[in-house]
Amino acid sequence: MSQVPDVAVGVCRYAAAMAVATTDRVDRAGLEEFLRSRHFAVLQTVRRNGAPQLSPVTCGLDPEGRLVISSYPERAKVRNARRAPRVSLCVLSDGGGDPWVQVDGTAEVLDLPEALEPLVEYFRSISGEHPDWDEYREAMQRQGKCLIRVTITGWGPIATGGFPPRVAPAP
Repeated sequence: MSQVPDVAVGVCRYAAAMAVATTDRVDRAGLEEFLRSRHFAVLQTVRRNGAPQLSPVTCGLDPEGRLVISSYPERAKVRNARRAPRVSLCVLSDGGGDPWVQVDGTAEVLDLPEALEPLVEYFRSISGEHPDWDEYREAMQRQGKCLIRVTITGWGPIATGGFPPRVAPAP
């Protein structure tokens, strides 16, 4: 009788532990609840030649329900968003197998000095209160920051990975 290699046993154990993939449609309130506690995303903008450009970003949700991203005017994502404001983000949970959602929207770029107070809101949406707001504002000005603000126009379901229901592992 032949033995199953350890690698195959490990794969089988991994597969048995995998959950069935899910896709949960949510309304706007459900989307915002999901987004408020998740701050890592991949932003897709469009290059001049039409190809996608992907950037890992930290994002927050402002009081008006827009996704906000701090950046620098020289970055490709900023140049692309100014030229072609239709963008998408894949907002991820902290864990690799945890839920995510794709959000589509229209970006606008705010430069200093207009960006200063929205940058404060950006910080608050991710980290709460800063110990010295004057120091924070000075740092944003010194660094020449800008803010990408995305008005959400659509979103997909909140999804998780795993097996499709048709091939779900036996319990």
